[in-house]
Amino acid sequence: MFKFLSLLTTLLMVVAPVHAERGRDVIGAVTVTLIHACDSEKDQGLTKFKRLDDATAQRLTREPKLKFAHYRVLGVDTKPLFRSYENWAKPMAATDDILVRFEAQARPSKDLTRLDMELWISQKKILKTGAALTADAPMFVLGPEWRQGRMIVIIALNPYETPIPSSSQ
Repeated sequence: MFKFLSLLTTLLMVVAPVHAERGRDVIGAVTVTLIHACDSEKDQGLTKFKRLDDATAQRLTREPKLKFAHYRVLGVDTKPLFRSYENWAKPMAATDDILVRFEAQARPSKDLTRLDMELWISQKKILKTGAALTADAPMFVLGPEWRQGRMIVIIALNPYETPIPSSSQ
C-alpha cells in the first residue's frame, strides 16, 4: 500500500504542475497600435513618427468618425495571447499612460477569437468590452483628443496555427 501511495504522490507531483501551466499556452498574439490622427500637422512635433501604411489609412477613412487627413504611428506592441491568463499591451514604451488588457474568453476557432478587453488611459479604465476578433478584422477604438487631433487604438489578432506550450518559451 505504501508503494502505491508513494507512486501516486510522485505521479501527481509530476502531472499537476504540467496541467496547471496549460493556461499559459500561447494560442495567438495581439498587436496594439497607437495612432495619432489629425487634419493639420502644423507645429505638433509629430513628424518624427512614421506615417500609417496606406491600406490601414484607407480603411480608417471609410468610417466618418475616424476620417482624418494625417495618421502617425505613435507606438506598437505585440503580446502573446494565453489560453487562460490575462496580458497587457503597452503601445507607448516610454509611458504607462495607455494600456490594453486582454484575455481569451474561450478557446479560439480558426475563424474567430473572443476576448475580454479593457482600455486604460492615465490609470483609468475607459473601456471594457468583449470583442470578437478575426485575423483580418482588427478593432478600431476612437480615443481621446490629443495635440489638436485624436488618438486611435487599433487592436489586431495574430493567430497561431497550434498552441505553443508555455514550457517552450
